[in-house]
Amino acid sequence: MFEARTLEGDKPAQYAQLLAQAEGLMHGERGLIANAANLSALLFNALPDLNWAGFYLYDGTELVVGPFQGLPACVRIPLDKGVCGAAASTRTTQRVDDVHAFPGHIACDSASRSEIVIPLVKDDVLIGVLDIDSPKPARFDADDQQGLEAIAGAWIAAIA
Repeated sequence: MFEARTLEGDKPAQYAQLLAQAEGLMHGERGLIANAANLSALLFNALPDLNWAGFYLYDGTELVVGPFQGLPACVRIPLDKGVCGAAASTRTTQRVDDVHAFPGHIACDSASRSEIVIPLVKDDVLIGVLDIDSPKPARFDADDQQGLEAIAGAWIAAIA
């Protein structure tokens, strides 16, 4: 049984604790959907000031919404649109302080003000993206990026 723990210390220490929780949660489970669902719930409930946390999975043509926590989301995102499309097509993390200033931003939830999207790539194959939104401008910093990239890496390592 999983038991959530309160995160303590500075932000890097909190992400180290969150990574350990994520690895424990995914230990022995190889299922992409199962791990994405649990990781979405973990992140959404552990990190402050989020309004959406989840996965978009690449179907060979576009990103399709996968497991998430938050309000209903856009179902399909082309690789040439929005922050998620930019992360998927460039295979680089996109950290956006003001989504309204991002060219081609897709407003699935009008309350979102900032966003971080981590591309999920295994063996040079795009699997999808981990997308996290906040109603606060400039919510995500370099510590968040480093911590979330490590957690995304743990998810990639866990899947079959």
